[in-house]
Amino acid sequence: MEQARFATTIHAPKASVWQVLWDDTLYGIWTRAFSEGSRAITDWQEGSEVQFISADGGGMYSVITKKTPNEFISFQHLGELKDGQKQPVDAKTQSWVGARETYTLTETNGTTELVVEMDVSEAYQDYFTATFPQALAKVKELAENGARG
Repeated sequence: MEQARFATTIHAPKASVWQVLWDDTLYGIWTRAFSEGSRAITDWQEGSEVQFISADGGGMYSVITKKTPNEFISFQHLGELKDGQKQPVDAKTQSWVGARETYTLTETNGTTELVVEMDVSEAYQDYFTATFPQALAKVKELAENGARG
């Protein structure tokens, strides 16, 4: 797997950016870049499972390995979902099972630098290179416009 890094500067406090990232309603807005109807099912607590799921019930399940509110969250991706159900690991998913994805927020004078780092298998590099900047642009727009979930 390769390491991918995406970053943006947002003219809003990190607490506002954090809310845009992980509020149930706002999450569904910025993640449309990946899949219309995306949502995350979780309690957002460290050690908890997260189901990142699309409108058709596909997606992946992960665990929150570390969380510092308004500053850092790390996910480890564990497997695939189909029709909302966990699937056995197969040759396709084996290429990304165990991948990590982190979000780091650093605030200076009311401006937040958001950095996303993730392990990406070769099969998904082009996809994330195209979609992640779109998603972060939406996070920026929502946070700078004071979106509240």
